[in-house]
Amino acid sequence: MADVPQLVGSLAGEGVMSGGTGGNTSAGIRFIDSHTGGEPTRVIVAGGPDLGAGSLPERFAGLSAADAFRRTVINEPRGWEAVVGALLCEPDEAGSASGVMYFNNTGYLGMCGHGTIGVAVTLHHLGRIGLGRHRLETPVGAVEVNLLSPNRVSIANVPSYRLRAGVNVEVDGVGTITGDVAWGGNWFFLVGDSPAPVKPGNIEVLSDVARRIRGALQRDGITGRDGAEIDHIELFGPPSSPEADSRSFVLCPGGAWDRSPCGTGTSAKLACLALDGKLPPGQTWIQESIIGSRFEAIYTVDESDRILPTITGSAWVCAEGTLIVQPDDPFRTGIPGITP
Repeated sequence: MADVPQLVGSLAGEGVMSGGTGGNTSAGIRFIDSHTGGEPTRVIVAGGPDLGAGSLPERFAGLSAADAFRRTVINEPRGWEAVVGALLCEPDEAGSASGVMYFNNTGYLGMCGHGTIGVAVTLHHLGRIGLGRHRLETPVGAVEVNLLSPNRVSIANVPSYRLRAGVNVEVDGVGTITGDVAWGGNWFFLVGDSPAPVKPGNIEVLSDVARRIRGALQRDGITGRDGAEIDHIELFGPPSSPEADSRSFVLCPGGAWDRSPCGTGTSAKLACLALDGKLPPGQTWIQESIIGSRFEAIYTVDESDRILPTITGSAWVCAEGTLIVQPDDPFRTGIPGITP
């Protein structure tokens, strides 16, 4: 792939680029920030760990072994809990525009819908892709992006499906909650009728409810396929605009709430709507976020009856710079005790 730099560096064996002491730092981690419907993505364009020459899934496994890099990029004092990181890397297929690995304040994501929209807009900002269709490789499969304008992107997400429908769980302090377990690139528990109104003034209440639901799922051993943790909770309510079909609140794995309508969550929602006969193929579903930003979503069905979602949203580049990591900085990989 042309124009993607080799991402190398070390910080006392921790896999992070470092500069010198004092003010004359000459190296660091180059980044470009964007937001998709209000949700931030930090794209790392240079200064990441050397992950070798294996397949993308193998290199993704290696990224988790260099966890100091993730903590440096995402955690305070250089980042914050809502930021999703995206590390550009060489793809496995020569025709792909880039490989990309996602991570957040607690760990690693196989796929990120809002992040992929942000990555596409960032690659265009860098002059590495033009308008039109491009292929991005993620650890859970290839994703086709269609750059409709410098800020608007459609992504053909990975096949999505529902694993279990109508799962009842007793939630402490809330009562019986019914939801679906579904995959859209991450595992979700989707609650069609939120126990608290889905509106911005209720973010603290919704966060508490979602955390309680996630705890109840863990307590009862309710998981995704092959015992995978259900690390995203999505609560639905009526939209604020008559043009939208639904408003959602999404609690992400690290405890932050999603400012965007969540691309992987919207994909999981499409799978549930399709299987319930509530949304035919090709009909647009407009998903509104807790802050009112929107994704447009449709799906098709392939020859194996798999649900193939397409999510369209907008992103804007909002910052670029270099993260400086000095070896004598006690908080170079986060603040102990308050950041994972």
